[in-house]
Amino acid sequence: MTTLLPAFSGANTLYGAGMLELGMTFSLEQLVFDNDMISMTKKAMEGIPVNEETLAVEAIEQVGIGKNFLAHKTTRKNIDLPSSPKLIDRMMYGDWEMAGAKDIATVAHEKVVDIMKNHEVAPIDADLLKDMKAIVDKADKAFRGA
Repeated sequence: MTTLLPAFSGANTLYGAGMLELGMTFSLEQLVFDNDMISMTKKAMEGIPVNEETLAVEAIEQVGIGKNFLAHKTTRKNIDLPSSPKLIDRMMYGDWEMAGAKDIATVAHEKVVDIMKNHEVAPIDADLLKDMKAIVDKADKAFRGA
């Protein structure tokens, strides 16, 4: 049986994605990074599953008191349960160095470049576009006092 352990007590608004200097400056790299943080927060807000596997009592007994539980395969297997980052790299330092040692700013910039180059916006459905135009036309008419 799995129980979900709530992670937060009701906060549901995140503000300022991409902003620097109190909103006086905007950064696409910061937006990509903030999007990662917001996604991880939303994932954590879903709750953390509590069951035999995630409690990992057997693994804790195997490792023992005062030993390195973080390196245990159970921990590595479950590390993304409370969040699943797209930019943050959870490799061990040596592995990260061998993979090129890219800092988070570089990874975010590469993501921005990829999005700008490859992202395709899905066209708005014709019926929805028609409804949106009707709303704008109605507001324009009301503004003009007609």
